[in-house]
Amino acid sequence: MEYFTALSPVTQALLATLFTWGMTALGAAVVFAGRDVSKRTLDIMLGFAAGVMIAASYWSLLAPAIEMSEHMGAFKFVPAAVGFVLGAAFLRLVDIFLPHLHIHAPRSEAEGVKTDWNSSILLVLAITLHNIPEGLAIGVAFGAVAAGFDSATLGGAVALAIGIGIQNFPEGTAVSVPLRRQGLSRRKSFFYGQASGAVEPVAAVIGAATVFLAEPILPYALAFAAGAMIFVVVEEVIPESQASGYGDQATMGCIFGFTVMMILDVALS
Repeated sequence: MEYFTALSPVTQALLATLFTWGMTALGAAVVFAGRDVSKRTLDIMLGFAAGVMIAASYWSLLAPAIEMSEHMGAFKFVPAAVGFVLGAAFLRLVDIFLPHLHIHAPRSEAEGVKTDWNSSILLVLAITLHNIPEGLAIGVAFGAVAAGFDSATLGGAVALAIGIGIQNFPEGTAVSVPLRRQGLSRRKSFFYGQASGAVEPVAAVIGAATVFLAEPILPYALAFAAGAMIFVVVEEVIPESQASGYGDQATMGCIFGFTVMMILDVALS
């Protein structure tokens, strides 16, 4: 742990997101198990992922952003509010222009700029889209620790990485299994499934480097990552978890995921 503590925030964020990427790959490797994963199980896993992301958005991102703005007195909510809205707006713009396809949707319902790309590529792009704020959140969290704010702790950043890593497992499965059902080989299904997590280390390095070099934007950056994550949860993850008729089970998965992330953050912070 001492070795890890001595590393730069950029390196810490990179290592943390290599772990989260690895968890995505582990989830994608489910296709090699030889047995199909039911839609019920996939919906519960997606619900769990949504719960983790919601809890992480508050405890690991929004709450520290508000605490860092105490010096603003009655207006301490401004950085969190502005950053949160900007994060959601950024993801909305990406959502408009990036071609992608949600897990349970037919090819005809592909979103973003019109393209003739096949369903497999569009599905991977959809998951990649909501891995961007996850990587950014981890990077900003480690950058906040290096900036020396009392509300930002190494344990909290590590808890965030662990929580996102745990929920990346079902995300990897949620990509590879549908691709396998579409007729892709197990190897290709795994490759595309794990590839959806490759964006996280890139986003994490950018996030950590940005806030480390420009500390005044840190509260805004934390809230920005939270807004982006909540946008993904509401626009994509929760609707997909409710689409196959297992809404109650998916909702309990969400509650369990929220609880796990809350425990991690409180215990390690």
